[in-house]
Amino acid sequence: MKITIITKLICLVALAMVISCREKTTESVMKPTDPHSFAQPAVARVKHLHWKAAVDFDNKIIQATATWTIEASADADLITFDTKGLTIEKVTLNDNVVAEYRLADNDSILGQALAVLIKPGTTQVNITYKTSPDAEAVQWLNPQQTAGKKYPFLFTQSQAILARSWVPCQDSPGIRFTYDAEVTVPKDLLALMSASNPQAKNDSGIYTFSMKQPIPSYLLALSVGDIAFKPISERSGIYAEPSLVDTCAWEFADLEKMIAGAEDLYGKYQWDRYDVLVLPPSFPFGGMENPRLTFATPTILAGDRSLTSLIAHELAHSWSGNLVTNATWDDFWLNEGFTVYFETRIMEKLYGKDYAEMLASLNLQGLHEEIKSLNDAGLSADTKLKLHLEGRSPDDGVTEIAYNKGYYFLRTIEEQNGRDKFDQFVKDYFTQNAFKVMTTEEFIPFIRNYYQQKFSIALADSLFQDWIYTEGLPAYCPTPASDRFAKVDAILSQWKSGSTIQPAATSAWSTHEWLHFLKNLPDTLSLQQITALDALGKFTASGNSEIITAWGVIAIRNNYTKAYPKIETFLINTGRRKFLMPLYSELIKTPEGKKRATDIYTHARPNYHFVAVSSLDKLLGR
Repeated sequence: MKITIITKLICLVALAMVISCREKTTESVMKPTDPHSFAQPAVARVKHLHWKAAVDFDNKIIQATATWTIEASADADLITFDTKGLTIEKVTLNDNVVAEYRLADNDSILGQALAVLIKPGTTQVNITYKTSPDAEAVQWLNPQQTAGKKYPFLFTQSQAILARSWVPCQDSPGIRFTYDAEVTVPKDLLALMSASNPQAKNDSGIYTFSMKQPIPSYLLALSVGDIAFKPISERSGIYAEPSLVDTCAWEFADLEKMIAGAEDLYGKYQWDRYDVLVLPPSFPFGGMENPRLTFATPTILAGDRSLTSLIAHELAHSWSGNLVTNATWDDFWLNEGFTVYFETRIMEKLYGKDYAEMLASLNLQGLHEEIKSLNDAGLSADTKLKLHLEGRSPDDGVTEIAYNKGYYFLRTIEEQNGRDKFDQFVKDYFTQNAFKVMTTEEFIPFIRNYYQQKFSIALADSLFQDWIYTEGLPAYCPTPASDRFAKVDAILSQWKSGSTIQPAATSAWSTHEWLHFLKNLPDTLSLQQITALDALGKFTASGNSEIITAWGVIAIRNNYTKAYPKIETFLINTGRRKFLMPLYSELIKTPEGKKRATDIYTHARPNYHFVAVSSLDKLLGR
């Protein structure tokens, strides 16, 4: 497909020869070719970005020049970038020599290839452009969508292939580059990026940034808003809207302990600072592991620090994903499986084995639900760890499979051969592959050779076949054991037998225990039962997003109308896809529910980011 597109572009600029892109090489080649990028890194690839931009809230555009330092093979006369919805105004080479360029026809998923003719000795490509108001990565919020209600807000979400909608780039996880930036914003606002960051507003509205460690494009990030900062330690702190920053700092008080615990497990943190930006509620994910500056949803502000495992997860990405990166989105499990494993170990180190086992147990329940859902949808092939997403959006691979099947695969290796050995492997895996990319096919011989050479242990072929290339879960998947969940199960069993649950029995339960309780209730409840449960757990009145979602599904399934106003308010004011999908999915199971879902979605859709909208449009048939 790529050769056809590039040949077409070459013809458009009337070149007299055909370039065989796949035969040209540079010193560092991305392997394998990425089906979700038009880039041809074996011909020419980016190495450093200087980005100069102005943020225009009135017109909802970013006007910018991306100056790319490139590396090309000796006979290269073309470099290809990924774009989507960008208006290209000018392209020059080196010292502003005007360049020939063409945009290919638009692909609904991939956008447009931008082919630029280069000359021997070309080291810089300068692309002046502006974004579309509908740029898929960028969400523009009006003041009413923020906590302060006074200033607008902007944030980007580049994963998986949305960076190309705000920066012309080689948008593949297998291509790394460093960057620096100068960003001009309205003077009342603060700009932040996935780089070195200011901690306070200045008088000019011009902010500069530097990312000296090489990153892939999906880790490019920008946010602009009325933002304050509060330190947690010398190398960590919290950014949030001024009215929320103290609340956020309290919730994440253990941030430095998490960093130190992670370093103790798997080696030095290599990104200098680790800060967290808590965004407005339309952010579509729980968190995004942008280097130096994790973007986080306010839905983790539970008031009891019970949902901070999400921060441990994003912190763990500083090693798995950011440091050692999946080469393509078909290998997404390499990012997320390692990260869930690492996250769980951080939580165990800080809060104990049983706490970590509660998290693992909830993950396993979610994994079984995901497998059933994918099977029911005719997507059983997506229950393999190794995916084949060519021709599809890579967001289709963002499921519990990559995260939790990946985790249980790694946990299986740990349990079969010993934790000490696995810890040694993981630490060396991160160290030996730092700032590099990894494919599934490279990972398998890497771990096999490591175990053979270090421990004289031969990892069986069936281990990799069963977990990576086979649908579903192996029968020998580990089963977590939590004493606290066992006590919940005992109370639940008594309730199913007709006993009344006394409030004293649940008064010390954490969010995790309540979630385990809710997830194991019968599908069908009488009005008397569901009313009594609501009185016990005060679920409809809860401010905890995890609880609201789990309870909302139960309430919808059992037509518990008392909870409907809370569910509607929650859906309108929350943009996290993890919570939206199960609630809308449950609503549309009945005709009256589908009408309610459609009415709510019509009102709520403007509040959602493209990542959530693209999934919900498909679900609701829009």
